[in-house]
Amino acid sequence: MEIILKETIETLGQEGEIVKVRPGYARNFLIPKQKAVLVSKESLARLEKEKQAIAARLAEQKKQAEGLAAQLEGKVVIIAKRVGDENRLFGSVTGNDIAVSLQAAGVTVDKKNIVLPDAIKAIGEYTITIKTGYQTSANVLVQVVAETPGEA
Repeated sequence: MEIILKETIETLGQEGEIVKVRPGYARNFLIPKQKAVLVSKESLARLEKEKQAIAARLAEQKKQAEGLAAQLEGKVVIIAKRVGDENRLFGSVTGNDIAVSLQAAGVTVDKKNIVLPDAIKAIGEYTITIKTGYQTSANVLVQVVAETPGEA
């Protein structure tokens, strides 16, 4: 089934593209959530009218993503957690912990955009990738340190 994307979906394509998807995915998810429309004469005509506006929006999104990536690149985040034997953490460091630490440093990032390949369960330094949008990402150094008894 061919559809026209009304917004950028990372796994499918950019806003305004015509893509083929499985009928159930289009009928049950994309169309009801207003993320896409079926390809028809009317929708193709509307797409032609909106091409310049879509291109301007995509350029603005790219500029914002690159700006956020520039802000994040090289940033160091220090997270203090309780540790047990052999420097193992009680629990783990999550994307939410990293997002909160970045927010305290003045950069707002959605926790869903933080890519954690494995759970962080020990103290040390980790390089974390953060998706900033428009196929752009930035690397952030996360230092997990032992929490001192006075901090608890």
